[in-house]
Parts: sequence; structure tokens; C-alpha cells
Amino acid sequence: MIVSARLGVPASEDQRIAETSQVLDRRGALKHPPVSLAVSDAVALGIANLFRSPTPSGQVLERFFRHGVGDSQELIEAAQVEQGYASPEGHAALHCFIGWVRAQVHRQSE
Repeated sequence: MIVSARLGVPASEDQRIAETSQVLDRRGALKHPPVSLAVSDAVALGIANLFRSPTPSGQVLERFFRHGVGDSQELIEAAQVEQGYASPEGHAALHCFIGWVRAQVHRQSE
């Protein structure tokens, strides 16, 4: 399924860190957090920007960053590959990015 983010200014590093932390805290506080509890489009774009690179998975994230559109399965797979190389903070950000993708898919499926 194709998902899209509202293109605009991607979140700054401070915004990305704060919102990622907040979403993870809120999700962790709930026994069954809703799929819709996810980071904003700006943070999703900021995370994609952080992990774009010349690798195949990095190129998927770069296309998403540049165009704000991508195939949900490709985006999730790219983020999962990048998680294997990321710092703990980067892993958490990519986890939130995957949650954002899943929230978009859920929203479109309703």
C-alpha cells in the first residue's frame, strides 16, 4: 500500500528526539496502544532524512524523504534493515518510523 506524508519542513533533531520519546512513553504506558498513536509526518520525514544513504535501504528512505510517498512494505523493510546498524536512539527512531507507516496503512484501511 502506498503511504504519504504531508511534505513540509522535516522535524529538527530536537523535535524528532522529543516526539519520539513522547510517543514511546505513551505507547509504553498503555497495555494495548492504538495503531494510530504515532509520530507526526514531520518527524517521519526527519527520521527518513537521518537514515538516507547510498545503500538500498537508505535509498528507499531517501525517496520517501524527497517525495513524501512510498510503498509501506518497502519502507518497513528498509527501516528494519537500518535498525540492524543503528544506535539505540536510532533504533528507537526507526521503530517509531515503522509505527508511523503502520498507522498510515491502518488509516487508509478504515
